[in-house]
Amino acid sequence: MAKTMGRIVLVGAGALALSGCLSLGAEPPESLLTLSPSASPVAGAGASASTEDNARAIAVLPIDTPAKLDVTRVPVMVSDTELAYLQEAFWVEKPARLFRRLLGDTLRARGNTLVLDNDDTPILAAQTLRGTLREMGYDAATSSVVVRYDAVRTNADGTVTSRRFEARESGVLAEAASVGPALNRAANTVAGEVAEWMSSG
Repeated sequence: MAKTMGRIVLVGAGALALSGCLSLGAEPPESLLTLSPSASPVAGAGASASTEDNARAIAVLPIDTPAKLDVTRVPVMVSDTELAYLQEAFWVEKPARLFRRLLGDTLRARGNTLVLDNDDTPILAAQTLRGTLREMGYDAATSSVVVRYDAVRTNADGTVTSRRFEARESGVLAEAASVGPALNRAANTVAGEVAEWMSSG
């Protein structure tokens, strides 16, 4: 556990380490983490829908997150009341945007459904997918990564359904080189289950 904790930076710890001289900039990280879909449409694949016939269109709306995920760091649950961030682990952009695109790519790979996952679209989709990304980080107590997403689906007939999706992968070292790929696999598992749920009607 001591070795694991050595790789974790506690929130606010940097403020306690201020010396007499300040730096106006931080050195950029050696690499950045991202999410890559395990299933994506083949080149040339596409779908279309019009404003009159939008039954096959799905809009993936912006995803909400708690404050701990509204950053480009990987959160670590040290205990039930203590949060840290993983050292040298930085997302290329905030997790909500990465996960939204992953959902869109995964839905597109399922068939010829038109999937809208950007904020500028002239088409009112018949179905919408929104929700909250509750967890996408590391659990120090169990040496595992966790991705948890509370999804809300609105169907063409106006009915609203919600469901929680979660994926875990244990035995992961508390370092960016291990946590990044594990989070990508867990996020793809959740995205695949969400896509299956959306296609079930």
